[in-house]
Amino acid sequence: MRKIIRIAGISLVALAVLAGIGALFISVRGVPSYAVPAIPPRAVAVTPARLAQGEKLAVAMCADCHLNKSTRSLTGGLLADLPPQFGRLYATNITQDPTHGISRWTDAELIGLLRTGIGRDGRYRLIMPKFVHMSDEDINSLVVFLRSNHAWVQPKAVVSPPQQPSFLAKALTYTVMKPAPLPTQAIVEPPASDPVALGHYLVTARYLCYDCHSQSFQTNNELEPEKSKGYLGGGNEFISTDGSTITSRNLTMDSETGLGDWTAEEFTRTVKYGLSTRRPVRAPMPRFSVMSDEEARAIFAYLQTVPKIKAEAPEAQATVAAR
Repeated sequence: MRKIIRIAGISLVALAVLAGIGALFISVRGVPSYAVPAIPPRAVAVTPARLAQGEKLAVAMCADCHLNKSTRSLTGGLLADLPPQFGRLYATNITQDPTHGISRWTDAELIGLLRTGIGRDGRYRLIMPKFVHMSDEDINSLVVFLRSNHAWVQPKAVVSPPQQPSFLAKALTYTVMKPAPLPTQAIVEPPASDPVALGHYLVTARYLCYDCHSQSFQTNNELEPEKSKGYLGGGNEFISTDGSTITSRNLTMDSETGLGDWTAEEFTRTVKYGLSTRRPVRAPMPRFSVMSDEEARAIFAYLQTVPKIKAEAPEAQATVAAR
């Protein structure tokens, strides 16, 4: 018996030592770097349609983090709505500045970053969304916008502060927060004639609704979004403008805690303009004012097919209790 206890004790000590070595390795090495995505050099053709679509996507998906109110351009800044356990992380300068921005990046390098999260220097970008399932046309449109004459992307020599990830954030880059692989085949947006398929695309590929509205960034599955824990059931935590914690809302059709008794018209007004007669729509939930009504209705059609989850946001419960 004593021998068994002694062996167990030695084993626990060994595990503790290994855990300590692993923690030290993660702390010292930090966020890992990777090989630059292998995309054949090519220039994306500029068309008026791509420029218009790229601006729409930038307004919806880039501006919320990268648009700096002081510079009035995409020079980035502190991601203040992230929970403090991730550290102090910043959206970087993505203007056309040759030193501090992306002027010297090739189109292929930009596509690699948007798809995988890996930059031309091999550095993995924390927190930045990866557009794994976005159509090739949408990706090309973003690149065209970033190369355009739009005021947001004109060169601004603004230095991006160094990232200050916490130990948790560093550790997650060795487990669940890893770069995404490049697509192995062409990706095409579903037609508007199939609203459920289009809605699925908008939720998981273009607007990435699932990323914030599933349970946690730590358990999201970028390759198979539907396998994210608590898929579209809400619960992900953010810091609101007043410093309080706010959790994302349940978008499934549960009649008590989700959207089960909503209409498509209510959903459209709320998503596009933040106009809800139910509960206040608070930051950091953006207003997708550039989203078309057709897109909003397609998202609502898709949400009606998602398995229901009964999960009420804590602040929503407090609001109900106060009535």
